[in-house]
Amino acid sequence: MPKDSKELLANFQNVPYNMVRAVMDANSTRKDFIAGSIVARIPKVVGMYHLVMRVGSDNFRASAVQGIMKRIKARGIEVVIYEPIYTGGSFFNSRVLTNLDDFKGLADVIVVNRLADEVNDVRGRVVSTRDLFGGD
Repeated sequence: MPKDSKELLANFQNVPYNMVRAVMDANSTRKDFIAGSIVARIPKVVGMYHLVMRVGSDNFRASAVQGIMKRIKARGIEVVIYEPIYTGGSFFNSRVLTNLDDFKGLADVIVVNRLADEVNDVRGRVVSTRDLFGGD
């Protein structure tokens, strides 16, 4: 993830830059792959289930799903976000919902960082950014 690459650069000056660049390229390729698999489903609305990377975090700035969101929105697909602890109403011009049932009702595809019991009832519409091939 971007923060990890920056940390490598900052803390380990002896790590060859091409290794760090390879990590950054791999992260970009992963986001391209995930966004492409979502777009291939031809959704009208994509839901992002949480902006934070880890349970208990409130850091939205470094969220990896932002890159996926941008790629999907660039294809003209609406993105909505379920984030009950966010009070801003919108995030990067996407609606933020705090009601899970409303979110599930709107989203044709739901992107999760990690699978959660809350979305088991819509599992057929869920794409995990951590489990690209369905074994999570």
